[in-house]
Amino acid sequence: MRIFSKTPDFKFMSKRTIAMAVSLLLIAFSIFSFATRGFNLGIDFTGGVLVEVGYTNNVELQPIRLALNADGYADAVVQHYGTTKDVLIRLLPTEGRNDAEVRDNILSVLTAQNSEAQLRGLSFVGPSVGKELKENGGIAAMTALSLIFLYIWFRFKWHFSLGASAALIHDVILTLGVFSWFQIAFDMNVLAALMAVIGYSLNDTIVVFDRIRENLLGIRNTEPEEVMNLSINEMLARTFVTSFTTLLVVTSLFVLGGEAIKSFALALIIGIVVGTYSSIYIASATALALGITQEDLIPVVDEEMEEMP
Repeated sequence: MRIFSKTPDFKFMSKRTIAMAVSLLLIAFSIFSFATRGFNLGIDFTGGVLVEVGYTNNVELQPIRLALNADGYADAVVQHYGTTKDVLIRLLPTEGRNDAEVRDNILSVLTAQNSEAQLRGLSFVGPSVGKELKENGGIAAMTALSLIFLYIWFRFKWHFSLGASAALIHDVILTLGVFSWFQIAFDMNVLAALMAVIGYSLNDTIVVFDRIRENLLGIRNTEPEEVMNLSINEMLARTFVTSFTTLLVVTSLFVLGGEAIKSFALALIIGIVVGTYSSIYIASATALALGITQEDLIPVVDEEMEEMP
């Protein structure tokens, strides 16, 4: 089923200056948030203790928080995961804290507060492990961006490569900006979501770039801006359907998936929206600003080969 009966004629590139200005402001605001608010790093990065507790009936979180606070665990982060019968307790790292002692203390506090409490799991992440995960995660992200830059340069031209890289950096910074400003927990799940966002945004950008390249080579005597508008309009239905259906699935995960994957789903939601926007107004607009023309895409023919009979 076709969404549009004919190719629409939206003048996307005529608004590129406004879009670029808005994006630059959002990037500046995100960097300001990084510097002033930082990130609410999870135990994966900071280290600490993770305690999983199960109940036979639904349980409220506030009484658990009060009981732990009264016993000296003021830093405890208590939340549901999966269902309202399952509780996840996060404790920041403390020198001299013993795993077995923490397990026994937590269990005694919770059973005193509610006799149904059952310990289901306890894991400990040391500060050095958390630091290593943080460093390796940053290296993985930078490596992915670098390889993507080289891949697009090889497949297209440097104009497109810089455009795609700018779009990916834009998507990552804005997604991180939301997590920083609202102090949403940032853990390995969110980092995995960022990697998925990079892949999603890149795929959308390459689809648009393929059509732009095809039209630049096939349509003569037309300005690159008009060719880009036509190419984006031709891919608009595909972009809309892909983004909409993906958002439906990810939004369902966010609403129904529970606390354990809520931050993961939220990062994907932000990334899909921002990635769809950046494919048009960052990647394509950057390539246009760098002066991409039809001549840049015409293969260079070796003069010696031309002279051969």
